[in-house]
Amino acid sequence: MKPTSTTAHAPGGLSRRTALAAMSMAGLSATGLARGQTASDYPNKPIRVVVTFPPGGSADAVFRLLVPRLGEKLGQPVIVDNRPGAGGNVGMSLVAKSPNDGYTLGLGAAGALSANVSLYEQMPFDVQRDLKPVAMLAGIPFVLVGHPSMEPRTLKALIERAKSAPDKLSIAHGGNGTAMHLSAALFQQMAGIKLVEVAYRGSGPATLDTLGGQVPLAIVDLPASLQHIQAGRLIAYAATGTQRLPSLPDVPTMAEAGVPGYDSTGWFGIVAPAGTPDAIVSRLNAEINAGLRDEQTRATMHTMGVAPAPGTPAQFASYIASETSKWATVIRTARIKLD
Repeated sequence: MKPTSTTAHAPGGLSRRTALAAMSMAGLSATGLARGQTASDYPNKPIRVVVTFPPGGSADAVFRLLVPRLGEKLGQPVIVDNRPGAGGNVGMSLVAKSPNDGYTLGLGAAGALSANVSLYEQMPFDVQRDLKPVAMLAGIPFVLVGHPSMEPRTLKALIERAKSAPDKLSIAHGGNGTAMHLSAALFQQMAGIKLVEVAYRGSGPATLDTLGGQVPLAIVDLPASLQHIQAGRLIAYAATGTQRLPSLPDVPTMAEAGVPGYDSTGWFGIVAPAGTPDAIVSRLNAEINAGLRDEQTRATMHTMGVAPAPGTPAQFASYIASETSKWATVIRTARIKLD
């Protein structure tokens, strides 16, 4: 009687375990090859970009400037899919749950990509786990403005007035949880003052009510306020970024005007689902940056009041992380919650 073998054998004399291991390694190699082929052939169909804002806003308008060039350079249509809601969470959740093949991307801003994790009790996605930074597009500077009837004409004098009469001055912003709201909270915390916050549905309405004198102060974006500042219909106390604005060179920054270390700028950029191959991300980053460096595009963006911000995916990832930490502290101190 022949002895019974306790090891199953595969063709070629390999044990079953060895054969399975070899098959597994072959599968991994095939997967890696497939990804390489996908990256090298990318793209071979239209690319959808989920924009987490309604049509017509600054972020939407800036990206649409890049769409024709991107479509030409990538050889495929780039389709804008506007999915606003919940501070960007609606659209970004869709991106986070999409296949990581480079055909669904997201255009998100400071809210969905950095602040919302501290503003909302429950988040439908995790930025670090579910998304992969591709390219930052631009920054949107804000301006602290006032109605011309305001007697303090400098930021230092305004801060002194606010300190002498807490909760007497109102400040408008573009909506609860927006970058303008957080900028107002940061201003109060760093200046040691307390203002009455008035939330509006966007920078435009906040600017209009400041023009009309319904509120004395506002932190609004440059596109909504620039022409009114230039015409003398609004006082510009300070810009919120670290650099003076090219369109308002005589307006100091917050840091220059009396709040050392202050820095708050709205921003937005492109992300992909986590696991998107690096080669695809690099290709997208290169084409987006080339568009942002185009002189005509840059000139148009500056007239819109936004600043192009080309950079690497790693730089964008680092910036998202630093902004997330920064706003978490501001939000916790101000006790801001959206649900």
